[in-house]
Amino acid sequence: MSARYFLSQPLATGLVELDGTEAHHLGRVMRAQPGDQVTLFDGQGLEALATIQQVDREHVTLQVDELLEVDRERPASLVLGVALPRGDRQKWLVEKLVELGVSRLVPLVTERGVAQPTDKALDRLRRMVIEASKQCGRNRLMEIDMPRTLEDFCQAHADYSRKLIAHPGEVVGGLDKQGLMLNPDEATVAAVGPEGGFCTSELDVAGQHGWQRLSLGPRILRVETAALALAGLTG
Repeated sequence: MSARYFLSQPLATGLVELDGTEAHHLGRVMRAQPGDQVTLFDGQGLEALATIQQVDREHVTLQVDELLEVDRERPASLVLGVALPRGDRQKWLVEKLVELGVSRLVPLVTERGVAQPTDKALDRLRRMVIEASKQCGRNRLMEIDMPRTLEDFCQAHADYSRKLIAHPGEVVGGLDKQGLMLNPDEATVAAVGPEGGFCTSELDVAGQHGWQRLSLGPRILRVETAALALAGLTG
């Protein structure tokens, strides 16, 4: 048995215990037995090969002998502020951003936004981060922040050297895709608007905070497509 399971506390050598959803999946769904080995990761950069010692109804006890610091992260951080789309498109977006190594996702509250995530919705998306990390091999969880307005988002990330706001169509004096790819290792914060784009006042706010407009090409992209394109172009 070779699979990855998330431990919600920092990994340490010795006996550790899985509970909740992870224990249920390992013990009840996968029908794991003592002696089976799995990979554990703690979302903070560590993983370990662990041997199952005991399987109970609600818990699985494992022995960890060695911790491994395996780095599968991007060379530079990428923070994305995104006006989330509706429904299952949110989960798909989160899954793919995890796979592409995005460091943090911040839901944006915008004038034309169509979805304002509730606390329960954010919890579901954070669970999706864990599931996607298990699949793709990331040992650090992509963070999902509480929703922010664009102005708050700009102020909170003022110390980033590369600050980009996606804007469809021709952008005079801004970056295009080729220009963005010249510096893939630079820490980046970027904003993606809702369907219909950011309104003029929001673009003005970003400009006042030193954000550079970015064109992703001549076609109008869906929110999740634009976010994935940005993640792919920046490393």
